[in-house]
Amino acid sequence: MKIRFIFFYFLLLTAVILPQNTSELSPSTDAEHFLEGAKVYDIKQTDNLILVATYGDGVFAFDKAEGKWTSYSTKNNTIENDFFYCIASSKDYIWAGSSEGLFTYDKKKDQWTKRSFALGGQFGNWIRALKYDPDENTLWIGRFRNITRLDVAKKKFTDYDRTQKNDAKSNTFLSIELDGDSLIWFGTESGVHKLNKRLGPDNADAWTYLNNRDGGFLDEGDAVAVGDMMQEGNYIWFGTEEFVTPEKPKFNVGGVYRFDHKSAWDRISKQNGLTSNGVYSLERTGNYVWASLYWFDRNDKQEYGKGLVLINRFNGVVKPLDLNMTNVNTSTIFSLYFDGNDMWIGTDNGLWRLPVVNPLAKWTATKEEKQKDQTKAPIKKKPTKKKKK
Repeated sequence: MKIRFIFFYFLLLTAVILPQNTSELSPSTDAEHFLEGAKVYDIKQTDNLILVATYGDGVFAFDKAEGKWTSYSTKNNTIENDFFYCIASSKDYIWAGSSEGLFTYDKKKDQWTKRSFALGGQFGNWIRALKYDPDENTLWIGRFRNITRLDVAKKKFTDYDRTQKNDAKSNTFLSIELDGDSLIWFGTESGVHKLNKRLGPDNADAWTYLNNRDGGFLDEGDAVAVGDMMQEGNYIWFGTEEFVTPEKPKFNVGGVYRFDHKSAWDRISKQNGLTSNGVYSLERTGNYVWASLYWFDRNDKQEYGKGLVLINRFNGVVKPLDLNMTNVNTSTIFSLYFDGNDMWIGTDNGLWRLPVVNPLAKWTATKEEKQKDQTKAPIKKKPTKKKKK
């Protein structure tokens, strides 16, 4: 009976995650566990390889076709560092960001090299975000100081200091997201920068800065740190960090924000469904946005994982995901990546692969649950303030 219940729950879950035109696949109730004990901070894909950046165990590549792992670590003398925050790739290279600079893997030479940055002082080599733009064959490098653009073909690095109004945190980068064919967003510890690629990064008019002091992010909190971003349709989603103390109870209030590129802002927080306000990662499957969350204890100043929620991107209804039903044995989830069939979940105890399948299964909730699901969620909205001339 228990097995039947678990199987039925998974059918119910997957029915609301994927669009109806997705091919039906065999369902599974359990997530598969890899790299036990590793802290998985970032996950990406290149061709048929799943790339994994860990903090303490180096870089891993998983060949999905052959089911084989390749490890790059100081333990096997294949790379000079084991502590990585982010990863990206192109057809020729893999890049991994550490606190000691940028590590580059040349696929043809089967070799890693390291590059350090002169500008930015002691923390200038701390890289926390990477994003490859295939349209321009460029790699954007988010550093603790400055954003850097790498022209991959020319192997040319260009640094940009985006400090706004003497706020150093506006030049401290946490995340990068491509938005269509013309925009790039850069999340910092104090707001976001938007770049119009068509004008070029050297053109001052190409840059726009949004924070919570000038109508953005609903004017909430003393500051806003954007740890992750996700583009979907006409919206850009922001996962923000929570950091509050008894002395500063509104420093970083956290939550998930959505912006329509023009004037409207939405926020989803504990007040309307999140299990906590700290956001590690955002990912999308069909009509749902997955958010991995954490709670920041204001007294001991520690982060505690609060698992996953699914957000209906049309009505904002939030559904917590019961990890006990998926076999994932930790609630601390740093990163998410959906490859079209599986959700890859990076945690403080390794990597999990959760099949997201069987979209033709029927939703069998009660009538009351169905009606609740169709009700507009109480998402807080507020238009962006216009500057006084």
